[in-house]
Amino acid sequence: MKIVITEKEINERLNLNYKRLCEPYYQIGEVFSPMDYDWYGDKEGRALLSFVSLYKAMGKKVPCMEEMLGVIKNKLNEKLYFGPVYKEENYIREEQLSGHSWFLRGLCEHYEVFGDELSLELIKSIIEGLYVPIKGKFNTYPIIREKSAEGGVSGSSGKYIGKWDLSSDIGCAFMSIDGVSHAYKVIGSNEIRELADEMINTFLGIDIVKLGAQTHCSLTAARGMLRMYKCTEEEKYLEGAKRIFDLYVNYGGMTYTYQNLNWWGRPDSWTEPCAIVDSLMVSTELYKITNDENYRVYAARIYHNGLATAQRSNGGAGPDTIVCKENDENYLYIHMDEAYFCCSMRLSEGLAYINENKELLFALTEGEIKKDSNGIYRDGDIIYCEPSDDVLEYAEGLTEIDGLKLSPIIKYYKVPFETAKKAKLRIKF
Repeated sequence: MKIVITEKEINERLNLNYKRLCEPYYQIGEVFSPMDYDWYGDKEGRALLSFVSLYKAMGKKVPCMEEMLGVIKNKLNEKLYFGPVYKEENYIREEQLSGHSWFLRGLCEHYEVFGDELSLELIKSIIEGLYVPIKGKFNTYPIIREKSAEGGVSGSSGKYIGKWDLSSDIGCAFMSIDGVSHAYKVIGSNEIRELADEMINTFLGIDIVKLGAQTHCSLTAARGMLRMYKCTEEEKYLEGAKRIFDLYVNYGGMTYTYQNLNWWGRPDSWTEPCAIVDSLMVSTELYKITNDENYRVYAARIYHNGLATAQRSNGGAGPDTIVCKENDENYLYIHMDEAYFCCSMRLSEGLAYINENKELLFALTEGEIKKDSNGIYRDGDIIYCEPSDDVLEYAEGLTEIDGLKLSPIIKYYKVPFETAKKAKLRIKF
């Protein structure tokens, strides 16, 4: 049996997310972060990317989209980017690079849809003012570090090694492969390609599993590599993205529920909808390029299982607990109410992308629920769980097997939040 994503389902998700992005935190009075926030450009970039994504999917403008661009120059430094101007004698701020990758993405998407001169001007100013001065220094990124359990759902900076001010979101400087590759797609200069190549070559030379890199930044980097491949048709970019996705799937990045470990080697952490969205986009693009059915199957399983609990009933998104072989945890449940400062915005791009590619993201079932070698009940691509009593009424396809009441993983965007917060879904038996 083929289970497809219906227009009704994707529209419900999009409408909830649109409504969330029209709330005050994302509107003109609050959309700009405080001047002392280390993630310079991160919220602003994710917000703009979200607004453009929703417009592309729905044809509706969040009012803030043009309002923020109307005043944005007043928020930027003399080089026309967020935060302090980089100088040779200063530390390289990893989180500033990461944040501006999202700002580049939002501006590039806006320019591709509307063709405005302001977006193009700011794309150029960010590349020339922030990234070009750091060219030649990415290969100094510190890869020898003491292992620690530091880091929250929102990363923090202040760990100084060499000339770098590092983030607890390990490797997030290489988020920039995504933004810089998009700038290359828009502008097409050799200088931008050299920047992208330096970042890509450096990142692919790092043992990201051993480093304990953040899976989100790794998958985002892979998306940038795929964009470079589509721009140039050079196989090295495609091979780099395939390698990262293989590490993610087979070497401790993906959970049993097709979600992610926030960092490699940290089963004590949490999932992150940003990374789940990235993994779906990477696998779908790999399928479209290679026609390898395995990639399509991963993409479908990520959507039907991994994104089931990620979107909350308010339209935003948040982290859940990790169910994986390194973790004794058998239950999937909410780890944090909502990551409104990142994941709720990234979800917009994910939903818009899913809407464009929904015909590829079908799940296949065999009509028989079996227990696999990992102790998980499943019917083909669909994982079955045992819902706690709180959410039994929201379970679709509830059935009884081995004396258990089982259903596919419950879609939390359909469950009142206070109910979802109390619920536990038993995955492993």
